[in-house]
Amino acid sequence: MPMYQVKPTSGCDIKIDLPTCMYKLPNVHAQKGNGCSSEHALQNGEVDPAVKALEARQDEIMRKLYELKAAVEGLAKTVTTPDADLDLTVSSSLSSQSCSSANFKGTSDLDILLGKDLGALRDIVINVSPAQPPLTLLVLHSLLCQRYRVLSTVHVHSSVTSVPPQLLSCLGPRHADSYARHMFQLGFTLIWKDVPKLQMKFSVQNMCPIEGEANVARFLFKLLAPYPSDPALATLVDSWVDTAFFQLAEGSSKERAVVLRALNSALGRNPWLCGQEFSLADVACYCCVLQSNSASSAPANVQRWIKSCENLGHFCPAKLALQ
Repeated sequence: MPMYQVKPTSGCDIKIDLPTCMYKLPNVHAQKGNGCSSEHALQNGEVDPAVKALEARQDEIMRKLYELKAAVEGLAKTVTTPDADLDLTVSSSLSSQSCSSANFKGTSDLDILLGKDLGALRDIVINVSPAQPPLTLLVLHSLLCQRYRVLSTVHVHSSVTSVPPQLLSCLGPRHADSYARHMFQLGFTLIWKDVPKLQMKFSVQNMCPIEGEANVARFLFKLLAPYPSDPALATLVDSWVDTAFFQLAEGSSKERAVVLRALNSALGRNPWLCGQEFSLADVACYCCVLQSNSASSAPANVQRWIKSCENLGHFCPAKLALQ
Protein backbone atom coordinates (compact mmCIF):
# COMPACT_ATOMS: atom_id res chain seq x y z
CA MET A 1 0.00 0.00 0.00
CA PRO A 2 1.53 3.41 -0.95
CA MET A 3 2.61 5.62 1.95
CA TYR A 4 2.05 9.34 2.39
CA GLN A 5 4.91 11.39 1.03
CA VAL A 6 5.84 14.72 2.66
CA LYS A 7 7.98 17.09 0.59
CA PRO A 8 9.39 20.35 1.96
CA THR A 9 8.92 23.43 -0.24
CA SER A 10 9.95 27.02 0.05
CA GLY A 11 9.20 28.84 3.28
CA CYS A 12 7.19 26.93 5.88
CA ASP A 13 4.75 25.27 3.50
CA ILE A 14 4.54 21.50 3.36
CA LYS A 15 3.24 19.57 0.39
CA ILE A 16 1.49 16.25 1.03
CA ASP A 17 1.09 13.76 -1.77
CA LEU A 18 -1.90 11.49 -1.03
CA PRO A 19 -2.03 7.99 -2.50
CA THR A 20 -4.36 7.60 -5.41
CA CYS A 21 -5.04 3.86 -5.05
CA MET A 22 -5.37 3.21 -1.33
CA TYR A 23 -8.87 1.64 -1.64
CA LYS A 24 -10.46 -0.03 -4.60
CA LEU A 25 -14.26 -0.05 -4.71
CA PRO A 26 -16.50 -1.68 -7.28
CA ASN A 27 -18.30 0.70 -9.62
CA VAL A 28 -21.96 -0.03 -9.05
CA HIS A 29 -22.89 2.21 -11.95
CA ALA A 30 -20.70 0.42 -14.48
CA GLN A 31 -22.28 0.42 -17.89
CA LYS A 32 -22.94 -2.80 -19.69
CA GLY A 33 -24.57 -2.47 -23.06
CA ASN A 34 -27.44 0.00 -22.88
CA GLY A 35 -28.29 -0.49 -19.16
CA CYS A 36 -26.76 -0.52 -15.67
CA SER A 37 -25.58 -3.81 -14.22
CA SER A 38 -24.27 -4.69 -10.74
CA GLU A 39 -24.70 -7.53 -8.32
CA HIS A 40 -26.03 -5.05 -5.70
CA ALA A 41 -28.21 -2.94 -8.00
CA LEU A 42 -31.94 -3.26 -8.47
CA GLN A 43 -32.85 -5.63 -11.27
CA ASN A 44 -36.36 -5.86 -12.70
CA GLY A 45 -37.71 -4.03 -9.64
CA GLU A 46 -36.50 -6.69 -7.18
CA VAL A 47 -34.73 -5.80 -3.95
CA ASP A 48 -31.31 -7.23 -3.23
CA PRO A 49 -31.70 -10.38 -1.03
CA ALA A 50 -29.13 -8.96 1.39
CA VAL A 51 -31.33 -5.90 1.91
CA LYS A 52 -34.37 -8.10 2.43
CA ALA A 53 -32.52 -10.12 5.07
CA LEU A 54 -31.44 -6.92 6.85
CA GLU A 55 -35.00 -5.57 6.91
CA ALA A 56 -36.33 -8.87 8.27
CA ARG A 57 -33.74 -8.85 11.02
CA GLN A 58 -34.66 -5.28 11.93
CA ASP A 59 -38.36 -6.17 12.10
CA GLU A 60 -37.61 -9.09 14.40
CA ILE A 61 -35.52 -6.89 16.70
CA MET A 62 -38.30 -4.30 16.87
CA ARG A 63 -40.86 -6.98 17.68
CA LYS A 64 -38.75 -8.29 20.55
CA LEU A 65 -38.21 -4.77 21.89
CA TYR A 66 -41.96 -4.19 21.77
CA GLU A 67 -42.60 -7.37 23.79
CA LEU A 68 -39.90 -6.41 26.29
CA LYS A 69 -41.38 -2.95 26.79
CA ALA A 70 -44.83 -4.42 27.40
CA ALA A 71 -43.43 -6.94 29.90
CA VAL A 72 -41.53 -4.23 31.82
CA GLU A 73 -44.69 -2.11 32.02
CA GLY A 74 -46.53 -5.06 33.50
CA LEU A 75 -43.83 -5.63 36.12
CA ALA A 76 -43.82 -1.95 37.03
CA LYS A 77 -47.43 -2.31 38.16
CA THR A 78 -46.46 -4.54 41.08
CA VAL A 79 -43.17 -2.80 41.87
CA THR A 80 -44.51 0.75 42.18
CA THR A 81 -47.64 0.05 44.23
CA PRO A 82 -48.30 -1.24 47.75
CA ASP A 83 -49.55 -4.46 46.13
CA ALA A 84 -46.04 -5.76 45.44
CA ASP A 85 -46.49 -8.62 47.91
CA LEU A 86 -48.99 -10.48 45.72
CA ASP A 87 -48.57 -14.12 46.62
CA LEU A 88 -50.73 -15.88 44.06
CA THR A 89 -51.68 -15.37 40.45
CA VAL A 90 -54.91 -17.23 39.92
CA SER A 91 -56.01 -16.75 36.34
CA SER A 92 -55.27 -14.83 33.20
CA SER A 93 -57.78 -14.84 30.40
CA LEU A 94 -58.91 -13.37 27.13
CA SER A 95 -62.65 -13.62 27.40
CA SER A 96 -64.42 -14.67 24.23
CA GLN A 97 -68.02 -14.80 25.31
CA SER A 98 -70.55 -15.52 22.60
CA CYS A 99 -73.59 -13.98 24.23
CA SER A 100 -75.38 -11.15 22.50
CA SER A 101 -73.90 -7.70 22.76
CA ALA A 102 -75.76 -4.80 24.33
CA ASN A 103 -76.70 -1.99 21.99
CA PHE A 104 -74.66 1.02 23.05
CA LYS A 105 -75.22 4.39 21.50
CA GLY A 106 -71.87 5.63 20.18
CA THR A 107 -68.44 4.08 20.44
CA SER A 108 -65.37 4.79 22.53
CA ASP A 109 -61.73 5.04 21.40
CA LEU A 110 -59.13 3.83 23.91
CA ASP A 111 -56.48 6.22 22.56
CA ILE A 112 -58.79 9.19 23.21
CA LEU A 113 -60.01 8.00 26.61
CA LEU A 114 -56.79 6.56 28.07
CA GLY A 115 -54.03 8.18 26.03
CA LYS A 116 -51.99 7.00 23.08
CA ASP A 117 -50.77 3.39 23.31
CA LEU A 118 -46.97 3.56 23.11
CA GLY A 119 -46.36 -0.15 23.32
CA ALA A 120 -47.22 -0.83 26.97
CA LEU A 121 -50.45 -2.56 27.95
CA ARG A 122 -53.01 -0.21 29.50
CA ASP A 123 -53.75 -2.01 32.73
CA ILE A 124 -56.67 -1.32 35.08
CA VAL A 125 -55.82 -2.54 38.60
CA ILE A 126 -58.64 -3.04 41.13
CA ASN A 127 -58.20 -3.85 44.84
CA VAL A 128 -61.32 -5.22 46.50
CA SER A 129 -62.30 -7.34 49.48
CA PRO A 130 -63.72 -10.81 48.75
CA ALA A 131 -66.35 -10.08 51.42
CA GLN A 132 -67.86 -7.53 49.01
CA PRO A 133 -67.64 -8.92 45.45
CA PRO A 134 -67.98 -6.08 42.90
CA LEU A 135 -70.83 -7.51 40.83
CA THR A 136 -71.15 -4.37 38.72
CA LEU A 137 -67.50 -4.54 37.70
CA LEU A 138 -67.79 -8.20 36.75
CA VAL A 139 -70.65 -7.34 34.40
CA LEU A 140 -68.72 -4.42 32.92
CA HIS A 141 -65.68 -6.66 32.47
CA SER A 142 -67.87 -9.03 30.46
CA LEU A 143 -68.96 -6.13 28.25
CA LEU A 144 -65.40 -4.84 27.84
CA CYS A 145 -64.28 -8.27 26.65
CA GLN A 146 -66.74 -8.04 23.78
CA ARG A 147 -65.45 -4.62 22.72
CA TYR A 148 -61.68 -5.04 23.24
CA ARG A 149 -58.99 -7.69 23.54
CA VAL A 150 -58.75 -7.83 27.33
CA LEU A 151 -56.02 -9.59 29.33
CA SER A 152 -57.82 -10.50 32.57
CA THR A 153 -55.92 -11.53 35.68
CA VAL A 154 -56.99 -12.41 39.24
CA HIS A 155 -54.55 -12.18 42.16
CA VAL A 156 -54.88 -12.98 45.84
CA HIS A 157 -53.09 -10.59 48.19
CA SER A 158 -51.24 -11.91 51.24
CA SER A 159 -53.62 -9.97 53.51
CA VAL A 160 -56.43 -12.37 52.54
CA THR A 161 -56.44 -15.88 54.02
CA SER A 162 -59.06 -17.49 51.79
CA VAL A 163 -61.13 -16.71 48.71
CA PRO A 164 -64.16 -18.72 47.51
CA PRO A 165 -63.46 -20.74 44.32
CA GLN A 166 -66.07 -18.86 42.27
CA LEU A 167 -64.24 -15.58 42.98
CA LEU A 168 -60.89 -17.04 41.95
CA SER A 169 -62.28 -17.79 38.50
CA CYS A 170 -64.63 -14.80 38.20
CA LEU A 171 -62.82 -13.40 35.14
CA GLY A 172 -62.61 -16.66 33.24
CA PRO A 173 -59.93 -19.32 32.67
CA ARG A 174 -56.28 -18.63 31.98
CA HIS A 175 -55.56 -17.74 28.36
CA ALA A 176 -52.82 -19.59 26.49
CA ASP A 177 -51.28 -16.34 25.18
CA SER A 178 -51.32 -14.44 28.48
CA TYR A 179 -47.51 -14.16 28.40
CA ALA A 180 -47.70 -12.09 25.18
CA ARG A 181 -49.07 -8.85 26.61
CA HIS A 182 -48.61 -7.03 23.31
CA MET A 183 -51.52 -9.04 21.86
CA PHE A 184 -54.04 -7.28 24.09
CA GLN A 185 -55.57 -3.81 24.10
CA LEU A 186 -56.51 -3.57 27.76
CA GLY A 187 -55.47 -5.22 31.02
CA PHE A 188 -58.01 -5.93 33.75
CA THR A 189 -56.32 -6.97 37.01
CA LEU A 190 -58.51 -7.86 40.00
CA ILE A 191 -56.72 -8.21 43.35
CA TRP A 192 -58.61 -9.78 46.27
CA LYS A 193 -57.23 -7.78 49.19
CA ASP A 194 -58.25 -6.74 52.69
CA VAL A 195 -59.31 -3.14 51.95
CA PRO A 196 -62.22 -1.21 53.51
CA LYS A 197 -63.34 0.21 50.17
CA LEU A 198 -62.82 -0.82 46.57
CA GLN A 199 -59.93 1.02 44.91
CA MET A 200 -58.89 1.30 41.26
CA LYS A 201 -55.74 2.59 39.58
CA PHE A 202 -55.14 2.92 35.88
CA SER A 203 -51.80 4.71 35.62
CA VAL A 204 -49.83 3.51 38.64
CA GLN A 205 -47.15 6.20 38.28
CA ASN A 206 -49.21 9.39 38.27
CA MET A 207 -52.83 8.64 39.12
CA CYS A 208 -54.47 8.74 42.53
CA PRO A 209 -56.85 5.83 43.26
CA ILE A 210 -60.53 5.98 42.35
CA GLU A 211 -62.51 4.73 45.35
CA GLY A 212 -65.95 3.17 45.51
CA GLU A 213 -67.63 0.68 43.19
CA ALA A 214 -70.01 3.30 41.78
CA ASN A 215 -67.16 5.61 40.70
CA VAL A 216 -65.12 2.79 39.19
CA ALA A 217 -68.22 1.57 37.35
CA ARG A 218 -68.64 5.04 35.81
CA PHE A 219 -65.01 4.99 34.67
CA LEU A 220 -65.31 1.53 33.07
CA PHE A 221 -68.64 2.23 31.39
CA LYS A 222 -67.15 5.24 29.61
CA LEU A 223 -64.75 2.82 27.90
CA LEU A 224 -67.82 1.23 26.33
CA ALA A 225 -69.93 4.24 25.42
CA PRO A 226 -69.96 7.97 26.17
CA TYR A 227 -72.29 9.35 28.81
CA PRO A 228 -75.49 10.91 27.41
CA SER A 229 -74.90 14.35 25.93
CA ASP A 230 -78.24 15.51 27.37
CA PRO A 231 -77.43 16.84 30.88
CA ALA A 232 -80.86 15.80 32.23
CA LEU A 233 -80.41 12.22 30.98
CA ALA A 234 -76.83 12.02 32.31
CA THR A 235 -78.07 13.23 35.70
CA LEU A 236 -80.82 10.58 35.67
CA VAL A 237 -78.24 7.84 35.03
CA ASP A 238 -76.05 9.08 37.90
CA SER A 239 -79.07 9.34 40.19
CA TRP A 240 -80.02 5.69 39.60
CA VAL A 241 -76.41 4.57 40.12
CA ASP A 242 -76.20 6.38 43.47
CA THR A 243 -79.62 5.06 44.51
CA ALA A 244 -78.52 1.51 43.71
CA PHE A 245 -75.40 1.61 45.86
CA PHE A 246 -76.55 3.80 48.73
CA GLN A 247 -80.12 2.59 49.17
CA LEU A 248 -80.48 -0.83 47.55
CA ALA A 249 -77.09 -2.25 48.54
CA GLU A 250 -76.56 -0.46 51.86
CA GLY A 251 -80.00 0.77 52.87
CA SER A 252 -82.58 -0.62 55.27
CA SER A 253 -85.44 -2.87 54.24
CA LYS A 254 -87.77 0.16 54.11
CA GLU A 255 -85.36 2.02 51.83
CA ARG A 256 -85.09 -0.97 49.52
CA ALA A 257 -88.89 -1.22 49.33
CA VAL A 258 -89.12 2.45 48.31
CA VAL A 259 -86.47 1.96 45.60
CA LEU A 260 -88.23 -1.13 44.22
CA ARG A 261 -91.46 0.86 43.88
CA ALA A 262 -89.55 3.63 42.07
CA LEU A 263 -87.97 1.07 39.76
CA ASN A 264 -91.36 -0.45 39.02
CA SER A 265 -92.79 2.95 38.13
CA ALA A 266 -89.88 3.87 35.81
CA LEU A 267 -89.96 0.48 34.10
CA GLY A 268 -93.68 0.81 33.49
CA ARG A 269 -92.93 3.69 31.12
CA ASN A 270 -89.77 2.44 29.37
CA PRO A 271 -88.01 -0.90 28.75
CA TRP A 272 -84.87 0.37 30.50
CA LEU A 273 -84.44 2.66 33.49
CA CYS A 274 -83.38 5.71 31.49
CA GLY A 275 -85.47 5.28 28.38
CA GLN A 276 -85.01 3.19 25.26
CA GLU A 277 -81.26 2.63 25.73
CA PHE A 278 -79.52 0.15 28.04
CA SER A 279 -77.25 2.14 30.38
CA LEU A 280 -75.04 1.98 33.45
CA ALA A 281 -78.17 2.57 35.54
CA ASP A 282 -79.50 -0.84 34.50
CA VAL A 283 -76.19 -2.55 35.31
CA ALA A 284 -75.90 -0.96 38.75
CA CYS A 285 -79.53 -1.46 39.80
CA TYR A 286 -79.67 -5.07 38.59
CA CYS A 287 -76.51 -6.01 40.50
CA CYS A 288 -77.67 -4.29 43.68
CA VAL A 289 -81.12 -5.93 43.47
CA LEU A 290 -79.35 -9.27 43.12
CA GLN A 291 -76.89 -8.59 45.95
CA SER A 292 -79.62 -7.43 48.34
CA ASN A 293 -81.73 -10.55 47.70
CA SER A 294 -84.63 -8.35 46.56
CA ALA A 295 -85.31 -10.05 43.22
CA SER A 296 -87.88 -12.56 44.49
CA SER A 297 -90.04 -9.87 46.11
CA ALA A 298 -89.76 -7.33 43.29
CA PRO A 299 -92.92 -5.97 41.56
CA ALA A 300 -94.04 -7.16 38.11
CA ASN A 301 -92.26 -4.54 35.99
CA VAL A 302 -89.01 -5.12 37.87
CA GLN A 303 -89.34 -8.88 37.39
CA ARG A 304 -89.78 -8.38 33.65
CA TRP A 305 -86.75 -6.04 33.54
CA ILE A 306 -84.62 -8.56 35.47
CA LYS A 307 -85.40 -11.18 32.82
CA SER A 308 -84.55 -8.69 30.05
CA CYS A 309 -81.17 -8.02 31.67
CA GLU A 310 -80.42 -11.71 32.05
CA ASN A 311 -81.36 -12.35 28.42
CA LEU A 312 -78.44 -10.14 27.38
CA GLY A 313 -76.05 -12.67 28.88
CA HIS A 314 -73.65 -10.13 30.41
CA PHE A 315 -74.94 -10.68 33.94
CA CYS A 316 -73.86 -14.33 34.21
CA PRO A 317 -70.60 -13.48 36.06
CA ALA A 318 -72.54 -11.55 38.71
CA LYS A 319 -74.88 -14.50 39.39
CA LEU A 320 -71.97 -16.98 39.50
CA ALA A 321 -70.07 -14.80 42.01
CA LEU A 322 -72.97 -15.10 44.52
CA GLN A 323 -73.26 -18.88 44.37
